[in-house]
Amino acid sequence: MTDGFSATVDQLIQLQGANEISAKETVQIYLDRIQQVDPEIGAYITITEETALQQAEAVDALRAQGETLPLLAGIPAAIKDNICTKGVKTTCASKMLASFVPPYDAFVMEQLTDQRVVMLGKANMDEFAMGSTTENSYFHPTKNPRNPQRVPGGSSGGSAAAVAAGEAAFALGSDTGGSIRQPAAFCGIVGMKPTYGLVSRYGLVAFASSLDQIGPLTRTVRDSALILNAIAGHDCRDATSLAHPAEDYTRDLEKGVQGMRIAIPREYFGEGLSAAVKDRILKTAALYEKLGAELVDVSMESMKSALAAYYVISSAEASSNLARFDGIRYGYRAAEYADIDELYKKTRSEGFGREVKRRIMLGSFALSSGYYDAYYKKALQVRTLIMNDFKRVFDRCDVILSPVAPTTAYGLGEKCSDPLEMYMGDIYTVPVNIAGIPAISMPCGVDADGMPIGVQLMGPTLSEAALYRAAYALEQEMNGTESGGVKNAARL
Repeated sequence: MTDGFSATVDQLIQLQGANEISAKETVQIYLDRIQQVDPEIGAYITITEETALQQAEAVDALRAQGETLPLLAGIPAAIKDNICTKGVKTTCASKMLASFVPPYDAFVMEQLTDQRVVMLGKANMDEFAMGSTTENSYFHPTKNPRNPQRVPGGSSGGSAAAVAAGEAAFALGSDTGGSIRQPAAFCGIVGMKPTYGLVSRYGLVAFASSLDQIGPLTRTVRDSALILNAIAGHDCRDATSLAHPAEDYTRDLEKGVQGMRIAIPREYFGEGLSAAVKDRILKTAALYEKLGAELVDVSMESMKSALAAYYVISSAEASSNLARFDGIRYGYRAAEYADIDELYKKTRSEGFGREVKRRIMLGSFALSSGYYDAYYKKALQVRTLIMNDFKRVFDRCDVILSPVAPTTAYGLGEKCSDPLEMYMGDIYTVPVNIAGIPAISMPCGVDADGMPIGVQLMGPTLSEAALYRAAYALEQEMNGTESGGVKNAARL
């Protein structure tokens, strides 16, 4: 390791455990890195430098006293700014919550606090997690560390950029329709969307409650498994939280893929997929075959309707969830209004950004009298078809392999004027959220411009251990080939 900020979580655990570097020294390295590169990248909204150093000093003091510390003690992290952090602003990258300070921690923050993880700050995102580029932030856009002229993906673009640029050892993001996996693919890192309910949503500001899921963004597959170990768990405050026994997701990493059946769905390789991405994904599939897996050609007809169903369901839920932002109890309030109706209207008109308003209006329309059956009910019926399609494939196969996005990261501002074209970028990721199954994105190569290409592995409910095993086998194979994955160190 030549510099601290390019180390993996696993390496930092070993270095701190051997007293080769202190927690405070580790945190200072990352804070210096943030000061150096974040003015250009814009990965953070809030940087908690003073608190981070205090947390690190507390870890060092306990270690000096001979205390047995949790595995992740002293590891620096970035937290997406829609995850509530007690005493620290949680803005959702919005004007509406620009000054909101939660009085409590999200479940995942409680878990990380128990692990004595150090929070470096709150990561930038698309406003209320609505977007695919992190250009919809009220504060500033985030740029891709691999090429600052390109987008980092979204909505967890700040979290992905922070890890890729060496501004955090790992980050937490949220995934409603690909918001962890797509930015991970664009930035050349690993992103895990867990099974719906495996990680509590308590303290996550809701976008679409039946789709949202918190997950880790990391440099390596092993790091991802380590972080999921820490944040997974049952929480009685979340009615959708699964009472699933604790697992060690690192346990089977090295078992390989011999005998594993990997499905290749035809519908994921049709029109709209760039030649460079298609070529790399098919070569990745062939690599799995070389490693001893069996490739299975499958058809999933319902996937053609998944994107339309997703935007109806997610927008309908968003219109309901965001109704709480009315200027009465917390958040932004319009300065001048004649009555309560005008207060609501002005507060929401001034407090919400363009993309958020678009989705609220779409959702309100889909739920309105006369249109409910034609749109929302129909979308729920498509959801059932998608879930049945996945079940049918998983009855035959262990894992499904696909691209993460149709293209690699595109230019800043390139798709802002055409939201429908931007929505099409979610076509390969939204079925996972609709079905509630886990999926992991990891780098599998680069295009002609040197931009990362991500491969997506999907599995049945609670198959995270199998997905990590398959992803780790690919990662290890690619680390040994010149044309394989993307280097972890950022270009900056």
